[in-house]
Amino acid sequence: MSRKREKAEPIRQLENEKVIITEWRFSPGAETGWHVHEHDYVVVPLTSGRLLLETLHGEVSADLVIGQSYSREIGIEHNVINDNDFNLSFVEVELK
Repeated sequence: MSRKREKAEPIRQLENEKVIITEWRFSPGAETGWHVHEHDYVVVPLTSGRLLLETLHGEVSADLVIGQSYSREIGIEHNVINDNDFNLSFVEVELK
């Protein structure tokens, strides 16, 4: 499991009956904390950089590229960590 890290900053932009939109801001080394997604979701990178994902099956690295969105399905459990020496951010759109 994760060591003690600074927490990423979630900024709720919108929530209605169809979506939850949250901007996530990470300082270097910051994390979301372990969580499980309750909805399918889309990630829209605002900066490029590398994420470290702690999962139940081990650690995985993933590259974020500005303008290259991706989606994931409900039920994924993980901790997202900024694996860069610079700030990183993305918008997460959860589909209710």
